Amino acid sequence: MSSAIPITDKKTFIRWFLRNHQLKKRECVWILNYLLSNDTVLENVHFVEEAHYCPRAMVMSTVDHQGVPFRFYKGNIMTSDAEKSFHDLRLNETEPMYIQINFACIPPHLHYLAVLEDNPYMPKSLQISEKDRIIAEQLLKDSMAAYQEKKILKEIDEVLDTGDKDRFFELSNLLLAIQHTSKK
Repeated sequence: MSSAIPITDKKTFIRWFLRNHQLKKRECVWILNYLLSNDTVLENVHFVEEAHYCPRAMVMSTVDHQGVPFRFYKGNIMTSDAEKSFHDLRLNETEPMYIQINFACIPPHLHYLAVLEDNPYMPKSLQISEKDRIIAEQLLKDSMAAYQEKKILKEIDEVLDTGDKDRFFELSNLLLAIQHTSKK
């Protein structure tokens, strides 16, 4: 299974990542640099979340993330020995390799989003349905509106105390606009 993600995008992401993040295990840097130098292997690399569900996978973490420093999964075997995974990577260049990189980057960087693929081995019970996604988005929208309303009401109280009529009307109009938008 070759990737639909262009190799150039994967290389751009890996270079950006190596410039901006420090991995917990230096061997991970060697592996990522090897990927940059071998297009055959990189063609078969898929960046996913929850890689431990995949038949052949690596999980790497940066120093600013609480995740495990390194894990390699192949079939029912799991190891933290990065050298074994590197050896497997070189010997099986055309087999799919799924890589999960744990790093603190919220919101996710565009280079990462450009290479992130859906994990085809993720159990259906763990996947987020469209209905759940819509509910989560609505909850976030409602929470943001409530926060903004509370903040504006506090500011209105303050301008009433100071007698600033212009700012009062400005904030009142803003409050009405937020209330109108959140009811849609």
